[in-house]
Order: sequence, then structure tokens, then C-alpha cells
Amino acid sequence: MRYVMNCVMVLALGLASTAQADDYAIDPAHAAFDFRIQHLGLSWTTGRFNAVEGVFRIDPTPANCAFTVTIQTESVDSGNKQRDDHLRSPDWFNAKQHPQITFKSTAVKPVEGGYEVTGDFAMHGVTKPVTLVLKGGGSAEFPKGVQRTGFTGSTVLKRSDFGMSTMVGPVGDDVQLWISFEGIKK
Repeated sequence: MRYVMNCVMVLALGLASTAQADDYAIDPAHAAFDFRIQHLGLSWTTGRFNAVEGVFRIDPTPANCAFTVTIQTESVDSGNKQRDDHLRSPDWFNAKQHPQITFKSTAVKPVEGGYEVTGDFAMHGVTKPVTLVLKGGGSAEFPKGVQRTGFTGSTVLKRSDFGMSTMVGPVGDDVQLWISFEGIKK
């Protein structure tokens, strides 16, 4: 009996050590980076960035997981052309000088239903640490032969922390961010 238990333990350890990390590319057709901010304390203005890309690695050891996301600031879309042009201007995102918003993870810890991901969030020429919880990690095959996994997460940041202080007061300082994405296994 002891021999059988030792064999089972050796087999289990061998399987655990051969588990590999999986690399994914974010599918832009199934990715969203949305925001919500208060206007005059009366309502919420919502929007999204239409150009989201990135890569991520899921490893059996969560500390070895990694997430990198790049958003093109020029792709901001609040459903109002005049507002979007203003958001791209130096008053807000200054898209010509700061064409990208980026997030690169620095630490990943497992939590129930996903991961707590901390990373460097760079926007408007300022980089600050941001933590969000990514829920999900399920997998699906679609179309046939294409393996996918996906996550959804959110956080709140102060735009003034990133040098975006235009109209703080009439327009809220707290910005709610929500990201959802599917990755295609490489």
C-alpha cells in the first residue's frame, strides 16, 4: 500500500511539474475598456476605447502570470463627436502627445474566481500602480480548434493623479474603469 501511495505522489508531482504556462493574445473583437464619470453630480457620462490589444500568460503558479494591455487614446468614443474631439485634445487625454494608455502587471495573486492583479498603469504621461481583480478564467473552444479564455475586472482611479485636472468639480475626479477581454491561445 505504501508503494502505491508513493507512486501516486510521484505521478502527481511529475504532472504538476510538467504543467505549462499558456500564452494568449487579446482578441480585439472581444475586448472592451469602458469608463464612467459623473457630470455636474447629476448624471454619468460613459464611454469606451475602441482599440484595445494585449497579451497575457496564465501559469499554474499565479505569481508567474502576466497581463499587458495597450489602449489607443485616439479611439475614445463617448457617443458624441464634439465631446470625443475635446477628450482627444490637450485639455484631456492629449492623444497626439500621449497616444497610448498602458497597463503592465507587476504582481498577480490568486483570489476566489480569478486573480488580483497589480501593475503599472500609464496614462497622460504619468505612471502609477493600480490594482484590479480579474474574474473569470474559464475556457471555451470557438471556433473549432481555437482555444479562448477571458476575464472581466474593474477599478476606480482619480484622473487628477494622472495630470488630468481639467474641470475637476463639474466633471468628477473619480473615474470608474471596466475591462473585459477574451484571449486566443497562441
